[in-house]
Amino acid sequence: MPRINSVIKSFETDAFHNGQFTKVTDKDLKGKWSVIFFYPADFTFVCPTELEDLAENYATFQKLGVEVYSVSTDKHFTHKSWHETSPAIGKIKFPMLADPTGQISRNFDVMIEEAGLADRGTFLIDPEGRIQYIEITPGGVGRKAEELIEKVQAAQYVASHPGEVCPAKWKEGGETLKPSLDLVGKI
Repeated sequence: MPRINSVIKSFETDAFHNGQFTKVTDKDLKGKWSVIFFYPADFTFVCPTELEDLAENYATFQKLGVEVYSVSTDKHFTHKSWHETSPAIGKIKFPMLADPTGQISRNFDVMIEEAGLADRGTFLIDPEGRIQYIEITPGGVGRKAEELIEKVQAAQYVASHPGEVCPAKWKEGGETLKPSLDLVGKI
């Protein structure tokens, strides 16, 4: 199972992105922050609401230097068809990765073997290819892009400010903590 600070495993897959079929590999994630956003299947119910929410917040992710990659066990052809027929999915500008063999889903340990589908898994990857945030929710529970953006901002802040940590409810620009012996028992 992937853990915080573990390096992502190698993969190569087909994707649908900006009206084209492309290849995406783990190497494409290196050198920048990335979100890998697993969902069960195209042409379903909760999934398009989550992906539309990501699409509507994509500009914010881009301003933070983060690329978003959605992943399901569907083929890239299915992603294209869904993109062309669903108003919600038609808003997507980030790469939609195909994982028909389940390799990527297994790499991140979100594969539901008996169903051949991925769980709802969210992974924030730092520029070195290390996992900095993991969230896995049950199939009936959608995720919120704004909450993910807050996690990204906190992870980026901590990465660029050694010795500081972000407390609960932290928002960008908020006060941080510098763990030390002086703080023990005083919070």
